[in-house]
Amino acid sequence: MRAPEPQLDRRAFLKTGALALSSVALWACERDLPLAPRGKGPGGEEPRFFFASGIENSYPLLPNGRRIDEMEKCDHYRRWREDFSLAQELGLDALRYGPAYYRTNPAPDRYDWSSVDDQMEWLRSSGITVIADLCHFGVPSWLAGFQDVAFPTQFAAYAREFARRYPWVRYYTPINEIYVAATFSAWFGWWNEGLTTERAFATALRNLSVAHELAVLAILAERPDAIFLQAETIEHYEPADDSVDAARQAAFWNEARYTALDLTLGRSLSPVSLDLLRAGATSDSDLAFFRQRRAQGQRWLGVDYYVTCEQVVYGDGSRAPAPRRTGMAALARDYHRRYGIPLFVSETNRVDMLAVEWLEEQWREKELLEQTGVLVKGFTWYPLTDVVDWRYALRVERNDIDPIGLCDLARSVRPVGRAYGALIAGSYG
Repeated sequence: MRAPEPQLDRRAFLKTGALALSSVALWACERDLPLAPRGKGPGGEEPRFFFASGIENSYPLLPNGRRIDEMEKCDHYRRWREDFSLAQELGLDALRYGPAYYRTNPAPDRYDWSSVDDQMEWLRSSGITVIADLCHFGVPSWLAGFQDVAFPTQFAAYAREFARRYPWVRYYTPINEIYVAATFSAWFGWWNEGLTTERAFATALRNLSVAHELAVLAILAERPDAIFLQAETIEHYEPADDSVDAARQAAFWNEARYTALDLTLGRSLSPVSLDLLRAGATSDSDLAFFRQRRAQGQRWLGVDYYVTCEQVVYGDGSRAPAPRRTGMAALARDYHRRYGIPLFVSETNRVDMLAVEWLEEQWREKELLEQTGVLVKGFTWYPLTDVVDWRYALRVERNDIDPIGLCDLARSVRPVGRAYGALIAGSYG
């Protein structure tokens, strides 16, 4: 998830029930928001389209050893019933949700599901589809970040145990945003291993990608019909000026953004990506493993799009938001042409004052994608509630509230929550 703009407004509205959503649906129609088809697929096994949100569950370690657990910061551990009830009230089909990996796997080969059993049972009974998010920017303290050679096999064992514990779960995001996890942990030095070298970045990309694919195999062994929603931030870089160094930086990052997806989806690597991975000791046997495509026909590409996804890059590697955006549809089409699998808008948001307009824009971008023949399986406003310190990308701890959720931290529905609920309610007709 990207850091939002500074807080502009924190208006709170009363929770909405079915009657309120019906009245707001009329407001949405007056604003000409297009509506999505609903209902079960031909075999009755899933909706044709998922309206989703998620519980923000990042838990990276800072270089000072302090872990930032967003579910703790946002009081989800205490108020999870309220959070899930809000998801029901808004009419969500699906919730991106998962336990804190460091809590549920506190030691090698030891698992503690006490922090999530009741929550998972509530969701199972509710009818809300769980998209299980198993690794969200952090690992247990007994692993040495994403550099640890034990991480891939240990994580795969964890994924298998999760799938055995909750056999009714079909949808999975094994590792959220591999590219971001590797960049923030091993290139920017903000999280986990706190490193800033090309070798560390390449090692993190390799280990995260191996871990993802071993987890896919482990989950398939328990749930052969599993669907994998591989969520990744979609990005594009332009040189900030006419310098050779800026052009070189943009070219490098425009290849690096694809590297983990190319590996996990079995696509041939570019020379730039191959050279990068070699720096991280990726072996020929690793590359052969990645070429063996798994779960074909059972993968969706989750596209996470924010106002900061399109950037300019300077010769020294520093970045800034692009002054003009091409938009989510154009950028997502590039990814779809590359991988050719269904898309799922798996994250988007903006601060409260700009949120409703952003929702309208991104919904229309989703419509543009479909008009060009791209199959879009769902749309997600992420997260369900406001979060803490994401404006700083969780690299410092100041306990500042970021007003980007469908609901605030008092669990009152924001204007964007009303608009999203209206969009969902209207789709039933």
